[in-house]
Amino acid sequence: MNGLKNAVVLITGGGSGLGRALVERFLHEGANIAVLESSAARAASLRADFHGEVEAIIGDVTVYADNARAVARTVERFGRLDTFIANAGIFDFFQALSQYEGDKLAAAFDELFAVNVKGCLLGARAALPELVKARGSIIFTISNAGFYPGGGGPIYTASKHALVGVVKQLAHELAPKVRVNAVAPGGMKTNLSGLHAAGTGAQSLADIEGLDQMLRDITPLQIAPKPEDYCGPYVLLASATDAAPITGAIINTDGGLGVRGIVNVRGGEAL
Repeated sequence: MNGLKNAVVLITGGGSGLGRALVERFLHEGANIAVLESSAARAASLRADFHGEVEAIIGDVTVYADNARAVARTVERFGRLDTFIANAGIFDFFQALSQYEGDKLAAAFDELFAVNVKGCLLGARAALPELVKARGSIIFTISNAGFYPGGGGPIYTASKHALVGVVKQLAHELAPKVRVNAVAPGGMKTNLSGLHAAGTGAQSLADIEGLDQMLRDITPLQIAPKPEDYCGPYVLLASATDAAPITGAIINTDGGLGVRGIVNVRGGEAL
């Protein structure tokens, strides 16, 4: 694929985890990269590690003005915007409904949905005028939790199911000028953080003991992917040449969770 040479891509949450892997992969593909990042330290690391190639903007995805400022800085630096990747997110660390008191449930819901759903919509709206000009695309990061239970608690799962609807609705609304797609990765060891309202704000997925083995145990492919293993579908969907007919699509990259079935009839044996 060569459809990304000199393309301009804005990624939210690009300072760590999957977002950072996307920055590296899109740079490798020849794209120009801007990042909206909430952490000043991670933004500084992006600037230093990539020798100023990455335009790192410090801001909050839940604030429309910060999204608009990121788009403006991207266009000022690179001249246009071709792809917006709504990737920033937070996690509920599998907390069940019964573990929340009523007030804490409301606060946790508002905190998580503000980032995982509202932040994506605000970013997409801020990017829209430039994407229309470029006949560009939007890519959302969803999750296996957008399709199956057990990938998080009820709040996280609800947020990712909501994004499935957002992808379909925006693909409908924005055609033919802007393509809208998504990637739904499975689990991975990153510093995806939790919720201050639930007391998990200082936790990260990387702290979960035995996470890699758990992923191998639950996926038919018996793999524990790293963030960089999930980047290929984003590259495909961002390409104006290779993905020209694709909109409203969600690529599941979850190790085959959708084909688990009720029992493992082969016991994991080689075919």
